[in-house]
Amino acid sequence: MMILDRRTMLSGTAAGAALLALGACTQGRIGAARTGFVTREGPALLRGGLPYRIVGANMWYAAWLGADAEYGNRSRLIRELDRLHALGLNNLRIMAAAEEGPLQNSIQPGFTRHDGSDNLALLEGLDFAMAEIGKRGMTAVLVLSNFWEWSGGLQTLLYRATGQYIDMGDPAHPWPAFADSTAAFYSNEAAVERYRAHVAKVVGRINSINGIPYAADPAIMSWQHANEPRPGGSDEAIARHRSAYLDWIGSTAALIRSLDATHLISLGQEGTQATNGSEELVVAAHENVDYLTAHIWPLNWGWVAGDDLSGTWPSGKQKVESYLEVHTRLAEQMGKPLLIEEFGFPRDEEKYAPSATTEFREKYYRTIYSAVEQSWRTGGPLQGSNFWAWNGEARAAHPDAKFRDGDLAYMGDPPHEPQGWYGNFDSDASMIALIRNHAETGGLLNA
Repeated sequence: MMILDRRTMLSGTAAGAALLALGACTQGRIGAARTGFVTREGPALLRGGLPYRIVGANMWYAAWLGADAEYGNRSRLIRELDRLHALGLNNLRIMAAAEEGPLQNSIQPGFTRHDGSDNLALLEGLDFAMAEIGKRGMTAVLVLSNFWEWSGGLQTLLYRATGQYIDMGDPAHPWPAFADSTAAFYSNEAAVERYRAHVAKVVGRINSINGIPYAADPAIMSWQHANEPRPGGSDEAIARHRSAYLDWIGSTAALIRSLDATHLISLGQEGTQATNGSEELVVAAHENVDYLTAHIWPLNWGWVAGDDLSGTWPSGKQKVESYLEVHTRLAEQMGKPLLIEEFGFPRDEEKYAPSATTEFREKYYRTIYSAVEQSWRTGGPLQGSNFWAWNGEARAAHPDAKFRDGDLAYMGDPPHEPQGWYGNFDSDASMIALIRNHAETGGLLNA
């Protein structure tokens, strides 16, 4: 495959020129940002005693770029972090786990090999990424596993314990079979023990780059149980796994706190979409963690149609606003902060190339950002958001936009998705301007 260098990616674009200029001034501002551990006080997040407004992105692949290995690219990671910091972003959500196994479309290599042994190069890649994030005064949410197949996740841990698995999207096991199957993880003690071993290893780790124990690193905002852990897909499975699901949340939070009493803990749940509409179960799931999370995916959830965004966006926007209102109310009810830590939208006509326009993505981002900014103004619980996701200088390696094993141009769209579907490229001038304006509204460019 061909990996384009920075000059090729940025030449000829207004956004690229702007980002080069912004990146040049970034180093002068490193260390000027608010520092210290992120804490919570009721529904507010604080850092250094001041409100901590999250303007963030998802960058799941940071550890892979940070690895000193054939699949790593530390120079690119530094460039991407400089770009994001220059835009005013202060938080990244990254993977601190990936389990190798038999599942289709899961990223290789993983943090743990097929036999469960550690991949030291990837752990050290996480160290490098965290050291660089800390240099810029930014913070990260470290995700400790995944409900979905693209990083192996809970289904792979279950496979290691039982020798059995099913693939997401397998015609022989249509939805919700994968979600129902994966939810069996919570009550399988052998699988949970494998999960706990990785959690303990990462939380107890000492960074090999800067020597800082993870438990003492203010660049970590929170530990996160997993990406989008659901109690099941069908109502029957949710009822069956509910108790084990809640026990797993509570016991994992207790384990993390026994190793690290300083950092925040989060679940990573989507909200009511993960509980088939049950607000009560969302509240119960967040009792033992520090803040609520919600993810919003209008296309994936059928709220809009990719081939008719102009016709379906008005009703889709109403659903987005309703989802925001519901989860803000639940956060107020619990007296805890809320983060919209994933929100994504396709490019116009659901095209993948960087040349495709982003008119409706911009409308969607403005809807999310408007709700966040309103909460900032009024002291509400909605503390910020992380868009999905940052592609930066990466470009799809193949004309069909599919990810293949061995591809190294990692981007925000994971390996099971079309490359370029939801991520923002460094050439997306209007998107970059919109994100930067939101950061300015939050006062982050002057932090």
